[in-house]
Amino acid sequence: MRRAVSKGNLRKEEEGGKGPGMYRKIIVPIAMDQLERGEQILKRAKSLLADGGEIVLVNVIEIATSYISIEFPAALVETEIKQAEERLARLRDKMGISALIDIRYGAGAGQIIAAAEEHKADLIVVASHRPGLANYLLGSTADRVVRHSPTSVLVDR
Repeated sequence: MRRAVSKGNLRKEEEGGKGPGMYRKIIVPIAMDQLERGEQILKRAKSLLADGGEIVLVNVIEIATSYISIEFPAALVETEIKQAEERLARLRDKMGISALIDIRYGAGAGQIIAAAEEHKADLIVVASHRPGLANYLLGSTADRVVRHSPTSVLVDR
């Protein structure tokens, strides 16, 4: 059974249901080219975190898909990882939160789901945007996470 939390459900919970602070471990995937959106979803995740809970910031360095297998130089991958770690650490400090940073390499949705499973998360808070034609045909990362994750997912637009 897949579960998703909608904005409507979230407001209902804040008004009298379980309320904020109900999740012990929240995965927050953040793309390096969308750090402003990262702040927004990080605020949302922080409001849902239980006392003593933990946020895990996840960035996936996506591999380009092609018919030809290309091996990227290790130094290039290491540089990408280091830059992502530094940028997420700055975001974490700016937001004034304590959070783990998990940098991954591979397919976005699959790595986000794997991170949730490995960290035993009980919620993934993922940003979405208005999809274009390519996303309708291929599916967005957020859509794939919602469809395939065994963990509850909150999609924030």
